[in-house]
Amino acid sequence: MRSDPATAQRGPAPRRLTPPRLAVLLCAGIAVLPAPATAQSQACAPRDIVIARLAEKYGETRHSIGLGNNNAVMELFASDETGSWTITVTTTNSITCLVASGLAFETLAESPAAEETDA
Repeated sequence: MRSDPATAQRGPAPRRLTPPRLAVLLCAGIAVLPAPATAQSQACAPRDIVIARLAEKYGETRHSIGLGNNNAVMELFASDETGSWTITVTTTNSITCLVASGLAFETLAESPAAEETDA
């Protein structure tokens, strides 16, 4: 008997993206930054095309930015309305590659933990 893909059960619900998990994702994305020769096998395109597509199709705007190895720029785009998010890495030749994406994005305003002092 064949199962209908439209009614098949999906996997478990996505897990909440906590700050430690986000940090791991960001570090992993930068650590596996593709060399220019392997960038062609990933979802890569000129930066202006990628940014326009994220905005038009997913309503995502840039929420954060960082500098990685070899002056590669890591950016996190997200939609406050839908919760979708995408991490991109742009190389010095302005080619942007999609590193990760997901759902349930939340902006957090956390303060550093107070330092304990000996009294």
